[in-house]
Amino acid sequence: MTKMTVIGCGYLGAVHAACMARSGHEVIGIDVDAPKVESLLAGKAPFYEPGFEDVLVEALESGRLTFTTDLGAVKGSTVHFVCVGTPQRAGENAADMTYVDAAVNGLAPHLSPGDLVVGKSTVPVGTAARLASIVSAHQSTALLAWNPEFLREGFAVQDTLSPDRLVYGLPPAPHAEVAKAMLDEVYAQPLAAGTPLVTTDYATAELVKAAANSFLATKISFINAMAEVCEAAGADVAQLADAIGHDVRIGRRFLNAGLGFGGGCLSKDIRAFMARAGELGADQALAFLREIDSINMRRRVRMVDLAREVCGGSIVGRHIAVLGAAFKPNSDDIRDSPALNVAAQMQLQGATVTVTDPEALANARRVWPNLHYADTAMQAAAGADLVLLLTEWEEYRTIDPDELATVVAGRRMLDGRNALEPTQWRNAGWTYRALGRP
Repeated sequence: MTKMTVIGCGYLGAVHAACMARSGHEVIGIDVDAPKVESLLAGKAPFYEPGFEDVLVEALESGRLTFTTDLGAVKGSTVHFVCVGTPQRAGENAADMTYVDAAVNGLAPHLSPGDLVVGKSTVPVGTAARLASIVSAHQSTALLAWNPEFLREGFAVQDTLSPDRLVYGLPPAPHAEVAKAMLDEVYAQPLAAGTPLVTTDYATAELVKAAANSFLATKISFINAMAEVCEAAGADVAQLADAIGHDVRIGRRFLNAGLGFGGGCLSKDIRAFMARAGELGADQALAFLREIDSINMRRRVRMVDLAREVCGGSIVGRHIAVLGAAFKPNSDDIRDSPALNVAAQMQLQGATVTVTDPEALANARRVWPNLHYADTAMQAAAGADLVLLLTEWEEYRTIDPDELATVVAGRRMLDGRNALEPTQWRNAGWTYRALGRP
């Protein structure tokens, strides 16, 4: 059992803290946001993540987990995880390191001899070495390691308790073995279950997350580029993806053409990666990521163009229902949501847009107050000339086209995620269109 602190109790930190407590460790979560701390102490998740609230309540009831705003509570713990955010810097591509720097500078004076600070935030390469010097300046025997996170929203509890790999960025010898032993104790359960472990230096560990997200973004934008070609050629991108996905060197995952990626990670991370590469003089190596980003953003414009096309050349005065507000299903995260971006564009162009989502409506209303909202798909679609499926929640994937037809003004469906069966909808009398399909 390890006594540990988790600094930053947003999405990453709160999930990590609760899962570490469930794994048998004694955990103190620390955050400057008092209402968030109060919510967590009451067993109420400040965000939607399947299964998280159950783990949170169980961990609190076990007595192994608590939360506080007092950074001095780190005293007595030996491992300190830094899990604060690194948003995109305003007006730039680079990552904003304000919160990471503040967390480490605030933590450092409270460290005890032999403590281990573990970074989990996604940071530009070179950050760990810089922070290690801050740690050692305050406590000469304290160490720093970098342990990047690979959480998927909607699967964060599973990915924390049973990760597909662990990466340790360790300090130089002779301290590496000490830091590794402390992390091995933290992750004893997944290691015993056979989780692959990669031990490396700071810079490589920092690059792993940036490289992984860049590769995933590239794969998504590749198939969306193929969708553009398919539309021009009259081909079917879904069948193309199936065909090339059988090649084991390519694989079928992340080859679903559609509206593209959003959220708080992929877009900002590839931009920060490009910015850091430029600072290192390696900007040409990542020049292709600019086109990856451009392809992704073009999908949103294309979705609005397709809506206009299906509506006879204009969406002015049309009533449009948008199914989905979160950037992906099983989440209430609306950061850089393609669905809301498209909805807002259509409303600006003269449509009346009503958005629905199973979990993200409160967040959407707060950030996009000028849109209209409805609690259910049937309510949103009432009187609609056009329906767009933009977040592939299971309840939208399985919606009955005959039932939906009873409330709409026009049977027009745009499937922004290639999540529906075209034949089923066309047989029910709907005009069905999807990105990259005839």
